[in-house]
Amino acid sequence: MTPTRTAIEEVPRTQKRASALPPGERRSMIVQATLPLLLEHGEMVTTRQIADAAGIAEGTIFRVFADKDELIAAVLDAALDTAALEQALATVDASLPFEDRITASVEILQRRTVDIWRLVSSIGTKFHDSTRRPITDLNALVAMFEQHRDRLAVEPLVAARLLRAFTLSLTHPALIDEPMSPDEIVRFFFRGTAEEHRC
Repeated sequence: MTPTRTAIEEVPRTQKRASALPPGERRSMIVQATLPLLLEHGEMVTTRQIADAAGIAEGTIFRVFADKDELIAAVLDAALDTAALEQALATVDASLPFEDRITASVEILQRRTVDIWRLVSSIGTKFHDSTRRPITDLNALVAMFEQHRDRLAVEPLVAARLLRAFTLSLTHPALIDEPMSPDEIVRFFFRGTAEEHRC
């Protein structure tokens, strides 16, 4: 059965040989081509499969990365980078009602949670140390709450952290059998942070 493609793996595969690229761009292209293969094959993916997906000669991989482990580590770094997540949150329609904006943000956070879990689950434990990093605040999420400060019983930064924590704990496959829907998470969230529920 072919796995469903997800937010972090929407990278087209090609069998066509790639034209010459600067080293940085070539590195990024190889990383992007490797991500869906890691999700499909785990760390057993071969450099031949990666080369075919990237449209390059197999030897090109080793002119950019010392070995396959270094490439896998680079894929993890790229997937765990929050820049794309910030961008996705920033594009949530600001004209939507507050609750709808939060629901849309939760959907993005849930996709991210599941995608990262799938990726980390696909690789061996020797890579797990490289996945441990401090959780940074999401500026786009904080900014959204700043715009609706009058609706909150807590500071916007606290609200953003709570929403992220609720979403993680009520979505992560290792923590819950069946993830809560975005609407349910938002209802749960508002019981603890909305001004109208303050005692």
